[in-house]
Amino acid sequence: MREAADELTAIPGMPIISENGSPVNGLPRALVSHPKAGPASNGDVGPKPARAPSRRKKPRSTVTLIIPAKNEARNLATVLDEVPSCVDEVVLVDGRSSDSTTLMARSCYPDVRIITDPESGKGNALRAGFQAARGDIIVAMDADGSMSAREIPSFIYFLENGFDFVKGSRFIAGGGSLDITPFRRLGNKALLMVANYLLPVTLTDLCYGFFAFRRTYLEYLDLSSTGFEIETELTVRAVRAGMRIAEVPSLEMPRRSGQSSLRSVPDGYRVLQTLFRERRYGSGPPVSSPQHHGLAIS
Repeated sequence: MREAADELTAIPGMPIISENGSPVNGLPRALVSHPKAGPASNGDVGPKPARAPSRRKKPRSTVTLIIPAKNEARNLATVLDEVPSCVDEVVLVDGRSSDSTTLMARSCYPDVRIITDPESGKGNALRAGFQAARGDIIVAMDADGSMSAREIPSFIYFLENGFDFVKGSRFIAGGGSLDITPFRRLGNKALLMVANYLLPVTLTDLCYGFFAFRRTYLEYLDLSSTGFEIETELTVRAVRAGMRIAEVPSLEMPRRSGQSSLRSVPDGYRVLQTLFRERRYGSGPPVSSPQHHGLAIS
């Protein structure tokens, strides 16, 4: 008669016994006989490999994209058409547009949430969007077509891998700008030098509105700016809060249509005021410089 094959199943609490009666690998497990097919007949047992413990996959963070817009109906179709699948929610903050901005947004992205900003200014619009966001991660970008939502996954990648605040940079390897004028470039460089002198960081871009951060830090940032200087305030307070910061390359394209509401001299002055105010009243320990994740890593 052919002998039946043996099979082992491990049960916590007792040792597995080898043929010579000694424990196998000293593991605290016990023997139970299970025939390969049909009911147990002779009680013979044999070895069976133990199953490896299963690992639960980490749940994906949800993402909210905030887009402040005022009279951007001609540009929104391109912007919303590029929103990647990793974005779970799009919030358009309308700055009381006189054109069909909100109608265009609903037409191009039916699931968009639209809120109306009661006060003018990019800072007010972004802060309203931040408060309305439901995602674990908040991403902000402009509505004029100068930024591509296709770059969002690179921001999310670093937030999912140890960083808390990720900002786009036009001035690291892999980034660039086809929109900035020589005068604005000079002003941005001057403001950047001041920021790197006053703060314990080495940034490569200061006044750029493409960034992402974890919503849990919103209360620590305690933002209050009303205009374009909010991007500077956000960066400085992220440093002060001890957030782990990364810069990723971003390509700024020319505005597709219309005129920017940015005023180089007045808004530059407000950025400078913000830097000195934050330097004077800011708190928190010095932190290491942001990591730059372009083609060359510092």
